[in-house]
Amino acid sequence: MITPESHPQRLRVAHLNPNSPTPFHLRPDESVRQALAGELGLEALSRLDFQGSLRAHGADGWLLTGTLSARVTQPCVVTLKPVRSDLKEEVRIQFTPHLSAPQGDEVEMPDETLEPLGSFIDLTAIMVEALSLALPEYPRAPGAALPDAPTAEDAPADTRRPFAGLDKLLGGGDS
Repeated sequence: MITPESHPQRLRVAHLNPNSPTPFHLRPDESVRQALAGELGLEALSRLDFQGSLRAHGADGWLLTGTLSARVTQPCVVTLKPVRSDLKEEVRIQFTPHLSAPQGDEVEMPDETLEPLGSFIDLTAIMVEALSLALPEYPRAPGAALPDAPTAEDAPADTRRPFAGLDKLLGGGDS
């Protein structure tokens, strides 16, 4: 069995065995989870686990397959009450030396499961990216609903025509 404490979080590609899969298991401790929660704008990250394997793929690439599971607490977008979510995401990334690293601030990759192969494969960075992509965008507490949008009839009478007296102020109206 793989123990998270004894397993590296950053793998040197040159040291990987192309003939057998390299298993991994990351389970960050409380201090790391708190730091990640702060970085991702979460109220809490009470559980985070990322495990899987990395194996040779094709003549010169590598394939990472794994499962990310987490328990996060986020503020409700309506009430700001804490919303707890249990996440479970399958992660699949193919590393290839035939893809160059993106240049510039915002670059769209042709396939989100393809990554350029460098000297290292950073499992922690992959875990954090997978977690950030798995987070609910608009968490809602049970029963939370947005109020109905106000209509023009709901507005006070003096705000229904905000420019009604403008011509008098500009001197264009009858005085």
